[in-house]
Amino acid sequence: MTQEFNHQEAIKRAAQMEKNLMEFYQRAAQITKDPGGKRVFETLAMEEREHAKNFYNIYMGEELGSFEHFMTTSSHSISVMMHQLEKLIDEQMDERSAMEIALREEESHEKNLRYTAAQLIDPAARSVFEQMANETRDHYLIIESEYARLMGMVHETDIDTYVRE
Repeated sequence: MTQEFNHQEAIKRAAQMEKNLMEFYQRAAQITKDPGGKRVFETLAMEEREHAKNFYNIYMGEELGSFEHFMTTSSHSISVMMHQLEKLIDEQMDERSAMEIALREEESHEKNLRYTAAQLIDPAARSVFEQMANETRDHYLIIESEYARLMGMVHETDIDTYVRE
């Protein structure tokens, strides 16, 4: 019973983290001036909403209410990354800074998802955590690519051009 409770608590926390990431990306999209960066943040926000729904669907508790209620209810505490973003906004933040926060958070979130997946006994729950970890890794790579573009670095699609020269 205790172990199952811990697993359900992990699922609830994962859903909350996905919601926090969604809110972060929505806010980052609002303040991003670069159209490509804005598009990346908007896309990531939509995907994080889907991730939250995946966790919500396997959560057995009832205190979250409906999915829409859960997603529209504000958290009691502001997430660390939202706090960092709001601080950067006050300091005239740029897209690069938001992407740096996102890179750190996605990397940390992927590690937490993989660790939790390894601890879960329920194969269905473990599968959801593993799938979300893989998608989180994909988010990291998307942000990394957009960061490189914003910084004027060689994009991975151009690597053949530069290697041959």
